[in-house]
Amino acid sequence: MKITVLYGGPSAEREISLISGHAVIDGLRAMGHDVFPSDISPDDLTGLDHPTDVVFPVLHGAFGESGELQEILETRGIPFVGSGSAASRLGMDKIASKRAWETAGLPTPPYEVITRAAPAPTIPAPCVVKPIDSGSSIDVEICHTQLDADLACDRILRMHEEAMVERLIDGPELTVGLLEEQPLDPIRIIVKREFFDFDAKYKNCGTEHRFDLGLPGHVAQRARELSRVANQVIGCRDLARVDIMLDHDHNPYLLEINTLPGFTPVSLLPEAAAHAGIDFNHLVDRLARRAHARGADVRPEVWVSDQIGARPAARRLTKTA
Repeated sequence: MKITVLYGGPSAEREISLISGHAVIDGLRAMGHDVFPSDISPDDLTGLDHPTDVVFPVLHGAFGESGELQEILETRGIPFVGSGSAASRLGMDKIASKRAWETAGLPTPPYEVITRAAPAPTIPAPCVVKPIDSGSSIDVEICHTQLDADLACDRILRMHEEAMVERLIDGPELTVGLLEEQPLDPIRIIVKREFFDFDAKYKNCGTEHRFDLGLPGHVAQRARELSRVANQVIGCRDLARVDIMLDHDHNPYLLEINTLPGFTPVSLLPEAAAHAGIDFNHLVDRLARRAHARGADVRPEVWVSDQIGARPAARRLTKTA
């Protein structure tokens, strides 16, 4: 097939997207495909003019993962790998996705939104302060004291219009990859740092990925089923990854969903697929063929997030639970 791989992009996760993109390009070429790479941005969409059978987006963060690119592909009638624009927009917005999960009765840590006009949270430390619409744990801070929390809120609101304050669930961290809407085996994340931040994810910081969870046998199955339903609620397809925290009683809490998870040599979804017997080259080939068989989307008239009552564009919401 002729496959256009889109990578790079304008977001703060560009560095990771470039690495992921090169890996996907190499994998598809190894499987015999005619691959056209394109470093795409909102100001340069010329890569979409190249004749292709299917597009494989490997962009993370704003534009590439947040629905804008997917909407362009839908409008142009181009088949592509991954979630459609509605699910991408919903999954990228941490508050909207948590609201969707709450509506479905799924567990997620208590949270609230702070803004520059209303910067004081009511959720006390220990807590997590994070941007609402970025990934790769960029600008995320774990706060064990109230002073830490106050400083983190101030710092993050200087860079972002608003932020989320979330109660800290201080237990084991799991991540569950989803392939073709079915959960793969959970991976337990063991970090040598404060938490699974950008450096722990993508740099050699001693992070361990364990399929032997070292937890009671029922925990893995609960995590798999919770991730499957969480993915279904958001409406993701083809691939995704759900991050989960366990409390001290091993109760799972949904943190977020990644609708275009990384494809670097150390990324978790390809690792989980390999554990299931699907090597990297066959993984990207399988995803491309599935998207091609599905064909082009019809652009939805109404966002999924609008249908479930997600926040309006101004994002005026304060939520506690």
